Amino acid sequence: MALTINSNLMAVNAARNLGNSYNRLSSSVRKLSSGLRVGTAADDAAGLAIRELMRAEVASLNQGVRNANDAISMIQTADGALGVIDEKLIRMKELAEQAATGTYNSDQRLMIESEYQAMASEITRIASATDFNGVYLLNGNLSSDTHSGSGLTSTGKMKVHFGTANDSAEDYYYITIGNSTASALGVGNQAATSMDAYTVSTQERAQKALVGLTKAIISKDKIRASLGAMQNRLENTISNLQIQAENMQSAESRISDVDVATEMTEFVRNQVLTQAAVAMLSQANSLPRMALSLMQ
Repeated sequence: MALTINSNLMAVNAARNLGNSYNRLSSSVRKLSSGLRVGTAADDAAGLAIRELMRAEVASLNQGVRNANDAISMIQTADGALGVIDEKLIRMKELAEQAATGTYNSDQRLMIESEYQAMASEITRIASATDFNGVYLLNGNLSSDTHSGSGLTSTGKMKVHFGTANDSAEDYYYITIGNSTASALGVGNQAATSMDAYTVSTQERAQKALVGLTKAIISKDKIRASLGAMQNRLENTISNLQIQAENMQSAESRISDVDVATEMTEFVRNQVLTQAAVAMLSQANSLPRMALSLMQ
């Protein structure tokens, strides 16, 4: 190679190698500081696409867990109110039993009737007032077998969505809660007059009320049993969703996250190469000065 002044090819070569080593060093610093192997599409375009889909799945699954937990809270709210209604029905049956015996006169039986109807009115008040986030639970709004979510406010039975798609077999449940007002249970003077538990104002009607109240308690228990089964199902769903999210996050980590040990090795290698390139570039830049010694 000729000794020249205008063209220092060794310096050009050293500068190019320095640029390459510095770029790799910069990439290692970015990966180590962010913890991500795939930080940009240039790192791994296919890996980036897969990672983003997985991240979306994980986020959706975690929100699905929250949705299912909200549904459990709603069920517990309804069940708590039904527990109070249960107490009222038990008291009404106690009153019916009291009114059914012949040792009470008409005035005393009317006093019993007054409390009996007050209990029925309280059942209706509880059923009409029990709500979760503005959704009334026991007044019959959720007792329909059909559902429509096309409007701003959904109607019919409640659709609880927890999956990441829209497959009815995997992604959502319907929750139906029966009407628990006094008229729906067939107790008190808000029910039809033909219902057995309409009144306890006479001995005969009080005796019939015992049968009607048993039916009302059974109807209420069926609602509670259905809610309990759905709560257990949702709890199992939550466990499954959490496992899915955990496994999906693990898979996403293998694609996206940097292996610190491997990348640190690469960092040190690039650091040494960069330092060596800087040193050689300095030496290459000083070589043309050797031509001056020939001119003396």
